[in-house]
Parts: sequence; C-alpha cells; structure tokens
Amino acid sequence: MLKIIVKIISGLVIMFLILVALLLITSTVPIPGNIKVFNVLTGSMEPKIKTGSMVIVRQAENYKIGDIITFVSSNKVDRTPITHRIHDMKIKNGSPFYITKGDANEVQDSGEIGQKQIIGKLIFKIPFIGAVVNVAKTPIGFTLLIIIPAVIFIYEEIKKIIKEITKPKNKENEEKKEI
Repeated sequence: MLKIIVKIISGLVIMFLILVALLLITSTVPIPGNIKVFNVLTGSMEPKIKTGSMVIVRQAENYKIGDIITFVSSNKVDRTPITHRIHDMKIKNGSPFYITKGDANEVQDSGEIGQKQIIGKLIFKIPFIGAVVNVAKTPIGFTLLIIIPAVIFIYEEIKKIIKEITKPKNKENEEKKEI
C-alpha cells in the first residue's frame, strides 16, 4: 500500500514539475496563434486575478469596456506588461483609446492606451502557478524545482535499468549453482 501511495505522489510531483517546466518555456518562447503568457506580480486585479497567477492572453481585433487586457504603458520606463480591465474608451481621430483600471485600485490608470500598446485580451488564468514559474526563473529556483528533481528521477530510472539488466545474470548464476 505504501509503494502505491509513493508512486502516486511521485507521479503527481513529476506532472507538476513538467507543468512548471512547460510554463517556464512558454513564458519565454513565442506560442503560435499570438498567445502570450505573463505572470501577475501585483494585487491590482484582485480578487479576479490573484497575485502570483499566470495569465494567458491573445490579441483580438477589437476590445470593449469590461475586457481584461495586458498592455505596455507608454508612461513606464521599464515597459513591464500590465494586466488591467478596460474602464472606459474614447475615439480620437477614428482610433480607439482605452482607459484602464485595476479592479483593486481606487483610481483609473494615468494615460490612455492605444491599440498598438495592447498585447492581448485575457483568455485564461491559472492561480498561483505564476509565482512558482517566477521562482523557477531564478538560478536557485531553477535548480531546486527543475534540476534536482530531474536528477533524482534520472537516478531512480538508471537504478531500475541496472536492476533489470543484472536480473537475468543472477537467474543464470542461480541455475548454474543448482546443477
């Protein structure tokens, strides 16, 4: 019974680590279909999107009030993507400009967001996994979450292979002893 529980737990841990590795890769490599993955670093969209969540966004042809979008503010020096809700919209010279606001914020964001600044509209969120991916992006986190478990897994598999390889030899030796 204990072996079954250990196998189930190790299988779940391996699946979790594979998920983290895939999300780590997708947060740095382009995904077909204009899909982008971002980690939420602040609580400005709580309770809808919790700090440490991962958001998946895709470009849309048009956006409307109430949509949650990820964009790059022209006011920011570091150009960190922001995920907020469209609070209001204006048309200037035939082009839409959006006023955004975090759900948890008291005031709307300063500045208007043009269509070119929008990275995409929220299509999916994964609570808390963004925090794990952020840790995995650091050298220590990558070592603890990816490399060490991978080495342990490979070591265990090599032990099983060696056991299987030496098993027939042991049977042959036992048969020779009986004769």
